[in-house]
Amino acid sequence: MAESKAPDSTRRSEKSRRAIYAAALSLVGEVGYAKTTIEGIAARAGVGKQTIYRWWPSKAAVLLEAFLDLGEQAAEAAGGDSSYEIPDTGDLAADLKLVLRATVDELNDPTFEAPTRALAAEGIVDAAIGAQYAEKLLEPQAALYVRRLRAAQRAGAVRDDIDPRTAMELLTGPIVHRWLLRTLPLTHAYADSLVDYALNGLAPRPPGPAAGARH
Repeated sequence: MAESKAPDSTRRSEKSRRAIYAAALSLVGEVGYAKTTIEGIAARAGVGKQTIYRWWPSKAAVLLEAFLDLGEQAAEAAGGDSSYEIPDTGDLAADLKLVLRATVDELNDPTFEAPTRALAAEGIVDAAIGAQYAEKLLEPQAALYVRRLRAAQRAGAVRDDIDPRTAMELLTGPIVHRWLLRTLPLTHAYADSLVDYALNGLAPRPPGPAAGARH
């Protein structure tokens, strides 16, 4: 007789975990964060709610982990990995525009928009979730900009006295602000203008030499 094998609890747990991720993300997109419940997630995932409570303390914790996993899955599908860095082609403006355009696309994508808004809002009222959201998502993203700007400083493309973290906030802060308010469109052209403003400044430039002047 063929030897019977005991069920693989690890595989079963992983299947349930992924079903819970999918359920949390889909429900937030369909009914909103406020109407999403642990019971609803459990029913959609086909698991008992105690299974969820065994792994996570709240629906916010479920959503945060599901959202982080969503980002990892998207990176893998695009052929990327966790070691992603902002490209360094030698053209800082082009490199920053590339990554900011990708940010605009993600924020405008319904798959990412609903959970991002939910986590941003929940992080304001729940300090623990806010800290985890910053540690696991926001800070790693900020570090990408900081490393690219420091490389630009070494190359002489950015002044040595510039704080890369503050410079990063000049680029990304307005994107998040416009996205949160939803009063104006979030476009590639807007992202490009932020890079131009940040790198070139707002003060008037001195006039160049008159046309036709001899040197």
